[in-house]
Amino acid sequence: QVQLVESGGGLVQAGDSLRLSCAASGRTFTSYGMGWFRQAPGKEREFVAAINWNGGRTYYTDSVKGRFTISRANAKNTVYLQMNSLKPEDTAVYYCVSNIRSWGTRESADFGSWGQGTQVTVSS
Repeated sequence: QVQLVESGGGLVQAGDSLRLSCAASGRTFTSYGMGWFRQAPGKEREFVAAINWNGGRTYYTDSVKGRFTISRANAKNTVYLQMNSLKPEDTAVYYCVSNIRSWGTRESADFGSWGQGTQVTVSS
């Protein structure tokens, strides 16, 4: 089982940038595809982005394409989510996930491990 710890959340203004980090420990980090989900108040968890084991492939939800970039540094056991041009609708708790069971999936049940989440708040 891999343990995931997110960091980098905070309160920013619309148009600002943030970079989230996810430190992984436990089983071999490079074996897994990784990703990010988010959950806004009163809404269901939503897929945001995913990256394969070596960083060579990624996919995103449409609402963040062109603004968010997922990357990973396997030597540091860390996955990142660079978020630019943030909007108030990006406000949510962001969760790091690992162990993608099916490449291309956007279903939360297809991700095996979850972090505790980090809050991102974007003010208008």
